[in-house]
Amino acid sequence: MSREKKKDSIIIVSGGMDSITLLYEMKERIALGISFSYGANHNSKEIAFAKLHCEKLGIKHLMIELGFIKQYFKSSLLEGAKAIPEGKYSKENLSSTVVPFRNGIMLSIAIGIAESEGLDFVMIANHGGDHEIYPDCRAEFIESFNLASTLGTTAKIKILAPYTFLSKTDIAKKGKFLEIDYAQTWSCYKGGENHCGVCATCLERKEAFSCAGINDPTKYDG
Repeated sequence: MSREKKKDSIIIVSGGMDSITLLYEMKERIALGISFSYGANHNSKEIAFAKLHCEKLGIKHLMIELGFIKQYFKSSLLEGAKAIPEGKYSKENLSSTVVPFRNGIMLSIAIGIAESEGLDFVMIANHGGDHEIYPDCRAEFIESFNLASTLGTTAKIKILAPYTFLSKTDIAKKGKFLEIDYAQTWSCYKGGENHCGVCATCLERKEAFSCAGINDPTKYDG
């Protein structure tokens, strides 16, 4: 008779492909899913899917407001759909979408909640495709923050980031194996009624599905 795995983790779950895939892959360990609303164009679209999947898996979901980010931080992600650049995923194209230290802020809050709830790990679904553009998605950042977490908490909370060196296609392949309904995820930074189909995140999503051999279930405007 197999023993049930201990629920020992929190996951930062946005509602995008990456975090939803990690949610399903690690569902037996996850006690709590946390989403953060920080004023981005696409927050409401993403968070609705994060809540939906957590409820589907019987995982408690918590949404935390970080309104101060939109009030004080500068990023095209916070300025409306027209500010989002279109075209391929590159440092030159997407540098304006960086929200300064976003993952650091979210991880800090999740780590504090993990210790308060008697949990041991915080999961985050950063991946290899983000390394060039987003400094708080890189391996060095995660390693350093993990050290800070273990030193700064009595329970020595650890960060788990198993997708750090995976591509979006690698993650989509995992999702295909897990039979995830990717129609119920959100990627587009513009946050319209449908995915715009022309921003870098939409193009990356299209490519990941194509390379993973998945029929793209997404409704695009372009």
